[in-house]
Amino acid sequence: MKREVIFERVSDENFGDFVYLIERLAEYEGQCLPDNKAKSRLRKDALSDNPKFEAYLVSIDRKFVGYFIFYMTYSSYLALSTLYLEDIFVLEEYRRKGIGQKMFQFCVQQAKERGCGRVEWTVYDWNEPAIKLYRKIKATRLNKMYYRLDGEQIENFSD
Repeated sequence: MKREVIFERVSDENFGDFVYLIERLAEYEGQCLPDNKAKSRLRKDALSDNPKFEAYLVSIDRKFVGYFIFYMTYSSYLALSTLYLEDIFVLEEYRRKGIGQKMFQFCVQQAKERGCGRVEWTVYDWNEPAIKLYRKIKATRLNKMYYRLDGEQIENFSD
């Protein structure tokens, strides 16, 4: 029997499930778990009247098994919005069942409906299952280098 995959926008009621899944992604990627201040910012930024990002939970048989986050950026060259996919995550025991592909399709559909010129994201070079999906959907791999300034570096930055 094929199980129905349901997408549900993150809300006050399911916010704890959302954070739980973010913590599972952090563990998978070897990152630090969000602290209480980060969780508070996540809630505010996701659930305010003017949210900084959109987040959806994915459920099967009423169990949340994944989530994704996206937000809009802008391409000055295209003069069109870009849907930037920040996170897409499925619990390990639910992978390789087509759920990630359905999540990705949902995001692409959102980009179409919003008149976006691009959908962009990054992926760790060790994340072979994700890379396999992106090859399957014939996504273009961009060879870009990313740089970052974090917390203290930002605070202490001077010309």
